[in-house]
Parts: sequence; structure tokens; C-alpha cells
Amino acid sequence: MTKKIMFGAFMALLSMTSCYNGNSNENATSSPSFDEVLASRRSVRNYDASKKITEAEVRDLIKAAQEAPSWANQQPTKYYVAISEEKLAAVHDMVGGNKERIKNAPVLIVSTFERGKSGFFQGNQANEVGDSWGAYDNGLSNCYLILKARAMGFDTLIMGMREADKLKELFTIPENETIMAVIALGYRAEEPNRPERKNLDEIVKFF
Repeated sequence: MTKKIMFGAFMALLSMTSCYNGNSNENATSSPSFDEVLASRRSVRNYDASKKITEAEVRDLIKAAQEAPSWANQQPTKYYVAISEEKLAAVHDMVGGNKERIKNAPVLIVSTFERGKSGFFQGNQANEVGDSWGAYDNGLSNCYLILKARAMGFDTLIMGMREADKLKELFTIPENETIMAVIALGYRAEEPNRPERKNLDEIVKFF
């Protein structure tokens, strides 16, 4: 009887282990590696109108962006998210020639940074770069955001053509914030091409 109980317990444990390993493998294959995220990220200019993105999913992206480094942890970047039909339509008219390219993107994100934070120490400009450090930190946050988006299966387009004054009015953006970009967020409708990168020796020097 004791041997039968021990054998039964062993088989039950083996079954649980198999199930656990199966789930682990499934999770491992469902999440792309960092290299896969880098290799598959593209600036997408054609979005699938049938696929939507929820506010909760956008919140996950913003949380990831918060992990980006910034000058003295000032965290100067702010995000204004157009997800309603009304706001999306308004922003579409404020991105210049990109309007048609992002017309089916279900989310548009306005990215800003607060001036006078990054690049300053005790209220004084720390070096010749000054407020441009705010733009630098904003770029880091946006980088985290678009990579997290790709890891979640989304696609993005960072747009520099935008009507800043109208966007500030639309989202009641404070005067001390500089608008850097509008980021389209959605699902690619087709596979985009990969532009060639420069030869590594053109951009790096070792000493």
C-alpha cells in the first residue's frame, strides 16, 4: 500500500512539473527577445483599422517609459493621449503630411518635456546644452515607449511635423512644456521595409 501511495504521489508530482514546464515554454515563446524587438521595430505608415488598443494597454506603455533614465531623475517627459474619436480627428489635422499615413492608428500620443528641469542644477544651467537635456530625456522616454510597444505587438511612428500651438490648446498643455513629437500607435497593415543602416565604422571610433 505504501509503495502504491508513493508511486501515485510521484506521478502526480511529475504531471504538475510537466504542466509547469509546458506553461513556461509557452510564455517564453510568446514573449519576443530584446534582439527580436529591435529587429522588428519599424516606423509604420499604414495601420490596420480593424484593430484597437485599450487605455489599459497605453498605461502599460507609459509605465515602461517611466523606467527611462533622466537628468537627476527629473522625469521631465509628459504624455497626452488621444484615444477618443473626437481627439483623434483633431490631432489628425495637426500632423501635416502624415495625416493620411496615420489615419487608421487607434491612438495618437503627444510627447512633451518640462523646461528648466533637465540640464539644470539649483536653478542654474549646468552646461552649454541647457534645456536640450530635456529633449534628450524625452527621446529616451520615447525610445522606451516604442520598444515596449513593439514587445506588445504594436507599431509606432514618431512624427516631428506637428502644429504645436494648436496641440497645446487642444490638450491644455502648460506653457512651460515643449512639444517634441506626436507618436502614432497601432498595428501595422503591411510589412514595412527596413532602411539600410550605415556601416558601423562610419559612426564609431575606438581609442
